[in-house]
Amino acid sequence: MKLSFKNIQKSFSGLHVIDDFSRDIEQGELVALVGPSGCGKSTLLHIAAGLETPSSGSILADGQPVTGPHPERTLMFQENALYPWLTLEQNVALALEFQKVDKKTAAAGARAWLAKVNLSGFEAYYPHQVSGGMRQRAALARAFISQPKALLLDEPFGALDALTRMTLQDALRNLIRSEVQGKAPTVLLVTHDVDEALFLADRILVF
Repeated sequence: MKLSFKNIQKSFSGLHVIDDFSRDIEQGELVALVGPSGCGKSTLLHIAAGLETPSSGSILADGQPVTGPHPERTLMFQENALYPWLTLEQNVALALEFQKVDKKTAAAGARAWLAKVNLSGFEAYYPHQVSGGMRQRAALARAFISQPKALLLDEPFGALDALTRMTLQDALRNLIRSEVQGKAPTVLLVTHDVDEALFLADRILVF
């Protein structure tokens, strides 16, 4: 999926956050957004996800205006946002169930994706029973299971220790390299970690 930002401006209560931002993110490209807190990185990600509307300008996904959230554009936050009353398998399967996939098929898909992030054997565990890194692995599986055309990652590993973070960076890169609907997903990554940006990104935009 190609994402095109056209003269994006965004203000909150008189505070000008983004000023005339125009860039194309090509299909299959991984672009990292780097910059200090409060400079508009996450706001731009939310605009791409359809959760925020720009004050002016437009955002296009494969040439079509973004008017709201869509399963083809998956947003992953720093917090794993897993439902604590659901098992890891149920949490991952839920992404397919939201798309009207039957529960049996969704559960099978969840088990397959948990295996891809090395969580086989933990399908029946609840989020509080596993480590933060394992919860984030499950969140990655949930992000990928619906085969999005665009992944929007808002500091997905920011709360993890350095070793776990590096392990998950490898896992993310391997998942991105695997084909999704015959094509690698387009990825927009917000990070404060310059090393992470250098390791993962094809291109880095500094705010």
